[in-house]
Amino acid sequence: MTGAARLAPGRPAVARAWEASDPYAAALRSGRGPLFLRRTDGWLLPLDVERWCARADAVDLEVLDRCEGAVLDVGCGPGRLVAELAARGRTVLGIDVSEAAVDRTVRTGGHSLRRSVFEPLPGEGRWDTVLLMDGNVGIGGDPRALLARVAALLAPGGLLIAETAPVEVDERAHVQVVDVTDGRAASGAPFPWARIGTRALLRRAGAAGWLGAGQWTSGERRFVALRSSGRPASSSAEPPNSTAVISSQRARKPSADNAATDR
Repeated sequence: MTGAARLAPGRPAVARAWEASDPYAAALRSGRGPLFLRRTDGWLLPLDVERWCARADAVDLEVLDRCEGAVLDVGCGPGRLVAELAARGRTVLGIDVSEAAVDRTVRTGGHSLRRSVFEPLPGEGRWDTVLLMDGNVGIGGDPRALLARVAALLAPGGLLIAETAPVEVDERAHVQVVDVTDGRAASGAPFPWARIGTRALLRRAGAAGWLGAGQWTSGERRFVALRSSGRPASSSAEPPNSTAVISSQRARKPSADNAATDR
């Protein structure tokens, strides 16, 4: 199996691994770490749980200003971005394989489904923007498969905004979620994950037919905007007139209403 792109009976392997990760659920419920992704060779990647559980910060808001129309946040975690977009009156849905993440998103005022990106989702082929933030471009361990899946979720010419690694890297590994301070082994089997920098993502996306729509650095975080092929598009992901986009296209957009109860 390549990453989590090939569905097995039930939930994909990456979903089952995250669901079984007690340290991850505990961290989301408490709103604090420390928490890490640990490779099988022992290398640790810190996870920024406190930032994820806080309100959207200035860097997040800059990203959200670039979103167009109806937004799907893949791997929404505790839902800070979903909640912010919902507060703006935007059509937005978060998905995450963690029940704790979905519950926290709903409590903060957002709509969320407990679902893997590789499972059937509401509004396939009709989302205007898909977000892959906080390293979620690594979901499934195969960026090429994830890009193909996102392209199927987006409307023609739709926008993908992905947060890339802060260093130029293109690697795949098997990892577990661990809290190294509690002396316990991680729950669940290792699952595939990827880290990919801006240049590598642009190279892979270009080979798959995506159009570059911008790249930027804000603080210490890096981002890429890509547009799916299918209709003429602007050359950059400038912040859109959000109200006009939603009001003129709402009739054909996927609805996030009551999504939190669709599990």
